Amino acid sequence: MRAILAGCYAALLTFTAQAAELPPGYAQNNQPQTPFKISDDIYYVGASDVTAFLIDGGDGLILTDGGFEQTAPIIEANIKVLGFDIKKVKVLLNSHAHFDHAGGLAALKAASGAKLYASQADKGVLENGGKAQFDGADTNAFPAVRVDENLKDGQKLSVGRASLTIHLTPGHTRGCTSWTMTTRVAGKPTDVLFVCSLTALPQYRLVKNPSYAGIAEDFRSSVKTLRSLPCDIGLGSHGIFFNMKAKAAKVQAGQVDAFVDPQGCRAYLDTSAKLIEAEIAKERAE
Repeated sequence: MRAILAGCYAALLTFTAQAAELPPGYAQNNQPQTPFKISDDIYYVGASDVTAFLIDGGDGLILTDGGFEQTAPIIEANIKVLGFDIKKVKVLLNSHAHFDHAGGLAALKAASGAKLYASQADKGVLENGGKAQFDGADTNAFPAVRVDENLKDGQKLSVGRASLTIHLTPGHTRGCTSWTMTTRVAGKPTDVLFVCSLTALPQYRLVKNPSYAGIAEDFRSSVKTLRSLPCDIGLGSHGIFFNMKAKAAKVQAGQVDAFVDPQGCRAYLDTSAKLIEAEIAKERAE
């Protein structure tokens, strides 16, 4: 049975990778990725770079982000390979309304029957399929999806024994949302920080931006918020943010605590802060 399932999984991922039609430069972020265990109740179920995490609350599951539209079959297959049932997903959580993290939400919501939780500031973009982005990048549309519940700063979101705390960290989008939780690694309590994103994309203007006047202040405030939070394990919306591939290889080699890396988490936040300040200084000089 296991061999049959593995064969079906491989065939599905091969088909998905071949069928994906993504803009130039994005397909590399959506390659099949073998799922793996991060902690006692957190699993990686995303693609090669655009992430998705499955959190087991015992009485149900939480699934975070949907990747591209073409990532949804990868996520579904990864959930199945780990032995979970997508119908047990009760909460579908979105970090931000960009097509590489919201594209698969509609399909995953339909497959699971879960409620979708997202910030009020990103709700409109999710529900109109990626239109009206503040940077004008409406070309990267995605299937519209209805938001069931709006997230609020400091909110507790729980399924069974899994409890997340919501932190609104705007800048990358107006409603960019991060969250924290306490997990266990080999039975030891461990603090996890899921970072939305602190990336100022090339098309963004951080100074004198009429479409998002407070963007620089929001980025700075979000950096301050994230730096104030405990972080033994740092995760994020892209694998590159937390050196996912190298750590996954260690997990597959038997190192159960490979993702425990507080120094790496702080280094990511420090580097992001420096890049934001450098961009602000550059734009002011211009």
